[in-house]
Amino acid sequence: MTADQAPARLPRGRHGLSREEVVESQRGRLLRAMAEVVAEKGYAATSVADVIARAGVSRETFYEQFSSKEDCFNATFDAAGEILWGRIAGTQAGDGTPEDRLAGLLRAYLAALEAEPSYARTFLVEVYAAGPEALRRRMAIQERFTDTLVELFGAHAAHERFACELMVAAVGAMVTNRIALGEGASLHELEEPILDLVRRRAP
Repeated sequence: MTADQAPARLPRGRHGLSREEVVESQRGRLLRAMAEVVAEKGYAATSVADVIARAGVSRETFYEQFSSKEDCFNATFDAAGEILWGRIAGTQAGDGTPEDRLAGLLRAYLAALEAEPSYARTFLVEVYAAGPEALRRRMAIQERFTDTLVELFGAHAAHERFACELMVAAVGAMVTNRIALGEGASLHELEEPILDLVRRRAP
């Protein structure tokens, strides 16, 4: 979901939308609101009241969708993950060397984070303040990236997989630092130095 695709507030009065469409719109607005408010205030300082005010829904509507602030945050994290994978899906497939396909994946990853700064901060920075379940989700995403690199390079030996894990962790740390410092718009600058290192050190 990009900013221009964020669900609009429903019209007042009779609108002809189904119950499912209404619920989907409300949920989308709550997820977007959670990402935006957390990016602005931080997870710890964000309240349910902040989120429902930004989304333009009632407290009752919030608790019909989520059991708590943490539950809403975790759903937002999952949405951020789907946005990310939607942006990079297929970039590692096709012709070219593994390094060429990695270049496409990395470029799409950095571009997706630059395009969605609120979700990027939620995904990479505020997740560490949101509790153990959010961290488990974060680790699962890293594992997914590692699996992608393993398949991309055919790096199935234990030491080769470990090299892929280190690569994912290093890129994640560099990206997270820039986002935490408010420098997310410069993420594309990491592409060539990372790729240069991979070309020389790929498993």
